[in-house]
Amino acid sequence: MPNLSFAIMGKPPAYRYHLLRNALEAFQKNLPHLDEKEFNRVCQRADRSFHLESLALQSPEASQIIIQPERVDMALQEIADRYPNDEDFTLDLSQNGLTPDTLRQALQRELLFDGILQKIAARSITIGDIDVQLYYEMNRERFMQPETRLVRQILITVNNDYAENQYDTVLQRIRSIAAQATGNAKQFGKLARQYSECPTAMEGGKLGNLPYGKLYPQLDAALFALSAGQVSAPIETELGFHLLLCEHIYPAQQVSLTKAKAQIRTQLQERAQRNCQKEWLKQLQATTPEVSP
Repeated sequence: MPNLSFAIMGKPPAYRYHLLRNALEAFQKNLPHLDEKEFNRVCQRADRSFHLESLALQSPEASQIIIQPERVDMALQEIADRYPNDEDFTLDLSQNGLTPDTLRQALQRELLFDGILQKIAARSITIGDIDVQLYYEMNRERFMQPETRLVRQILITVNNDYAENQYDTVLQRIRSIAAQATGNAKQFGKLARQYSECPTAMEGGKLGNLPYGKLYPQLDAALFALSAGQVSAPIETELGFHLLLCEHIYPAQQVSLTKAKAQIRTQLQERAQRNCQKEWLKQLQATTPEVSP
């Protein structure tokens, strides 16, 4: 990447913090580890985030927010605690153009910006019961609960390092167990506790109530082809051989408005708050002179 010292020369510490934050968010890298293309992208993101933060801190709303020093101290300590010692913390900051003091200043700004946005979010409309009901009725398909199956498993692993877990031996063992298994959950659970090498053996092989797509594809296909009370034939996966018992089938069903109401209200309220914040920032940009880092 370009020489970091030259690239950030003359830039305020708060802007350097935005560079670091955007580098971590976009590429999970510190600034010195970015290539030139990545660094240029991070600069573009930092220009925007620093600009918006600076505009907000100049707004009338900023004077209404007070950030206690203790909150800044806690935010700084939370970052420092990620390092094994203070020396590593300080060294990492210096490699990114920061010091503990300048990081503290940047965190103070960030907390103030967050406080302003929270204040703006509080101006958003309150979502009422009618809003919730309309959303539910217009999006009923989103509130379909898929078919699920209560399933138990017996697993015998294949491991060529052990004689009893050689492929042919395991296949013979699982077939022998399958011949004993019935659709009775209690009897299957007893076999699981006796033979299964899955951690669920202690609970009679219980995997739980699962929708399609939660297991290996081979297991999903076999499970959802079973009737309630039916045991599968041995199924091979990369782990070894499995037997599945479909203990019960729960058909797909519509989630009621009563059950979905709280989730919908939270979702709509958060959306209204985000829209309120975006509109406020948009107006702020339109009425405030350009701020350069």
